[in-house]
Amino acid sequence: MKIQLRALIEEGLSALRAAGSLPADLASPDFVIERPKERAHGDFSTNAAMLLARELGKSGVKVNPRALAQQLVDALPASAAIAKVDIAGPGFINVHLTPAAWQQQVRDIHAAGAAFGRNASGGGKTVGVEYVSANPTGPLHVGHGRAGVIGDCIARVMAANGWDVKREFYYNDAGVQINNLAISTQARAKGLQPGDADWPADAYNGDYIADVAASYLRGDSVDVDGQVVRGKDDADDLDAIRKFAVAYLRREQNADLAAFGVAFDTYYLESSLYADGKVEETVRELIAHGHTYEEGGALWLRTTTFGDDKDRVMRKSDGTYTYFVPDVAYHLSKWQRGYQRAVTELGADHHGSLARVKAGLQALDCGIPAGYPDYVLHQMVTVMRGGEEVKLSKRAGSYLTLRDLIEETSADAVRWFLVARKPDSQLTFDIDLARSQSNDNPVFYVQYAHARVCSLLRQAGEKGYAHDPDNGAAALHLLDDAPAQDLMRELSRYGEVVEAAGATLEPHLVAQYLRELANAFHGWYHASPVLVDDAALRDARLALALATRQVLTNGLDLLGVSAPETM
Repeated sequence: MKIQLRALIEEGLSALRAAGSLPADLASPDFVIERPKERAHGDFSTNAAMLLARELGKSGVKVNPRALAQQLVDALPASAAIAKVDIAGPGFINVHLTPAAWQQQVRDIHAAGAAFGRNASGGGKTVGVEYVSANPTGPLHVGHGRAGVIGDCIARVMAANGWDVKREFYYNDAGVQINNLAISTQARAKGLQPGDADWPADAYNGDYIADVAASYLRGDSVDVDGQVVRGKDDADDLDAIRKFAVAYLRREQNADLAAFGVAFDTYYLESSLYADGKVEETVRELIAHGHTYEEGGALWLRTTTFGDDKDRVMRKSDGTYTYFVPDVAYHLSKWQRGYQRAVTELGADHHGSLARVKAGLQALDCGIPAGYPDYVLHQMVTVMRGGEEVKLSKRAGSYLTLRDLIEETSADAVRWFLVARKPDSQLTFDIDLARSQSNDNPVFYVQYAHARVCSLLRQAGEKGYAHDPDNGAAALHLLDDAPAQDLMRELSRYGEVVEAAGATLEPHLVAQYLRELANAFHGWYHASPVLVDDAALRDARLALALATRQVLTNGLDLLGVSAPETM
């Protein structure tokens, strides 16, 4: 509807130019078309006249915005979709649509099917979406799960907005934590346990380390991304233990992510940045461009030149690099690999490094646009059961694992609850609510709306009613009651929600919308019996129900949540 209204307004502006009411060379302003908060103010509103008056004022022509709004209203071409247009406040143009306009949305949904709501705003440009990126040092916890779902849903939403999406997992398989993993596994392989006198101070204490060590000593083979790593009966070979433990836990993490539908196109190893000389190459480029200096035996980057609050150490006096340097090299690789845009999903605890990574990329002066990459940060997750916080997992030793949560609830519930709120907000995952089959459980409530439509079709068959889609499309004018109109209005919003979720990188908007759509559907369902004797009315109501099912299916797919036919 917004696209149609924008076209009508552009036609009105062209008519005013042709009539001499507007300068022939006056470009159309970047006006918005939005839904007013109050339904009484119309179905849509635009600020086109106010922006036009402002532009004319800049050129010395004073125009009353309300008068200009009236001229534009008078110039709008006739449309069967518009019932009336009025002017409010300083020049807002409010548009009230006809029932026929909403009914056409139902036909459009049926015609587009799975493509309804999708758009081409991304223009087929390549975007790399990086998410989860956990250290391969243990089972994934619930925070990793939130990162996985948010990142996966961002990828899905951006694809729905016409982007060529590449999903990427960055494995932090280098550094102190990996060394701690190796010595932990070695200690277990030598028969030590947490609490023993010789147990390493920085070792991981979870039971899973014993599983890794036992598998290594058995000589098991681990196949990860086509690379096979084998264990051996040698507890003294720390390098072999390190490689095996990393591969073993990468495989476990991949299985955890696959359990609730999170997958990747590319797995990028941090260690490869060093092995391939990418870190050193990046440092040389930064030095060559004159953005570094030596002080106190360390190499510094002038990040203040690019908006950071202070300059940052790149290479410490002991010759090792600070952790943001490989991040710069890694994001440079994204640009070199053709990612015209990059989205990086991280935990909020990474906030401090973002400015210096962006500064490093700008200092390379290689054409990377300012603001690259886009960062999406998520906050912590608190898990509740029986009104109390759940903290411990015997397997992990210190936290609730993602696998624990999926097994206790469901993959659908985990995905929904972890993505249903804005990423930068704290999230409470209530296990009891996630397991309940009630209207208070949002994922159940939405899925039940889909299943209810499927049940209608089964009941129609049992009653001997054959649904005639063409008859239903032709009889949509019979759907003139308020609940049906409200449902059709909700259906019409779906494309706008998809576009907004893609523009803001906020897939929770889709979850919020689906709950509102389900609410409108359930309200209409209770107010309007569908399987009535009147064939025209029955087919029209079935057409509306099936359009709702299609939009629910499309929206749930963007969240990676199933659309069950029975519940």
